[in-house]
Amino acid sequence: MRATDWRPTVGEPRRRRRSLRTRITGAATLVVAAALVVGALAFYGILSVSIHDTTLRAAETRAEQLAARVDAEGPAVVAELDDDIVQVVDDEGRAVASSEEADSGDLPSSEGTVTYDDEPMLVVREDLDDGTLLLAVPVEDDAQTLATVAMLLAFAVVAVVVLVAATTWWVVGRALRPVSRIRAEVDDITADRLDRRVAVPPSGDEIAALAGTMNRMLDRLDAAATVQRRFVSDASHELRSPLATIRQHAELAQLHPEATSVGDLAEVVRDEGLRMQELVDALLLLTRLDERAELQRDDVDVDDLALAEAKRLRAGGTRVDASGVHAARVRGDARLLSQLVRNLADNAARHAGSAVAIAVVERGGQVLLTVDDDGAGVPAGERERIFDRFVRLDEGRARDAGGSGLGLAIVRAIAEAEGGSVRVEDSPLGGARFAVVLPAAR
Repeated sequence: MRATDWRPTVGEPRRRRRSLRTRITGAATLVVAAALVVGALAFYGILSVSIHDTTLRAAETRAEQLAARVDAEGPAVVAELDDDIVQVVDDEGRAVASSEEADSGDLPSSEGTVTYDDEPMLVVREDLDDGTLLLAVPVEDDAQTLATVAMLLAFAVVAVVVLVAATTWWVVGRALRPVSRIRAEVDDITADRLDRRVAVPPSGDEIAALAGTMNRMLDRLDAAATVQRRFVSDASHELRSPLATIRQHAELAQLHPEATSVGDLAEVVRDEGLRMQELVDALLLLTRLDERAELQRDDVDVDDLALAEAKRLRAGGTRVDASGVHAARVRGDARLLSQLVRNLADNAARHAGSAVAIAVVERGGQVLLTVDDDGAGVPAGERERIFDRFVRLDEGRARDAGGSGLGLAIVRAIAEAEGGSVRVEDSPLGGARFAVVLPAAR
């Protein structure tokens, strides 16, 4: 699948969005319903106990009043009561006197809620001087009150739950609408339209933060895609050059075999093949560093690496001052650090007029490696761009010297992979100074 053909799947995000809205609404409704049911049950229970206690206290008070009257006037006074259900029983439980409402039968002798004459009654006892007074109080009104309250509570719970569900559904849908708009805008952005951005709402809330995050991600993708396109273009150009050279010499040898020796053709093929190999190796190394591949971690003496490069440059005829090299150790990948020092040394030798200076010093928990040359230096406006891939400030001279434009890019990539940095400064020798800072080994 080509990069330009990639598009996010439309159906699946929509299903997730609906599911999220449903889950949020369901969860909110469930929590509210549970809270309301628990609250309603608690309220009903408290109200039931409260009504029962009120009725019981009223019955006990009335029983005390009637008992005092019976003790004062005798059991016959009970027959004069019209609205109370009262009986007076002796110590053996036989009815001595009954009110008009209690003529239908003996009242139960036990206290509590009972059924009397097909109606629920609350019976209380009160001791007399001679016997016991039984008073029955109807509790049908209490039951009807509780039934009415239960019905109202059930209706209120259902109504509130429905209202909460509808409100939550609407609010969540309204809250997710900007997300849907952002998703739709991002869905229209393809690899060839990475310059587009998502509109950031002025609300300043999490949705605005999401839109800003999406735009920053698109900025990074756009920058990465631009670098990739430039990288592919430059890499193809670099690879095309040695291939064209080999092809030209091969065609010349084919057309004019008498003017071209096998040795000359072999030398050209070897040199251009080595150039291609170095370029491919450099690209593979950069790819590995870009992918953040796991690096080896060993104690590496940077001073030994610097002295080895100074010796190598001297063998090639370059005058090198290594008096500033002092003992310094870092923890990192020895092969990559060696590549870093070698690239800086080759770069300095390539651009030096007559002298190169290499220095290493450890201070403040950091190792500073500097490589100076007495060449033309690097203009201030180019000191950042020089670390980009395939950048040559002097195209012709760099190509003649075998440079691929990747050496300094590799230096920066290795320094950053090892937790350090690299910069370009003016050199005391008059040219450029490349300074690499790395964390010292503990």
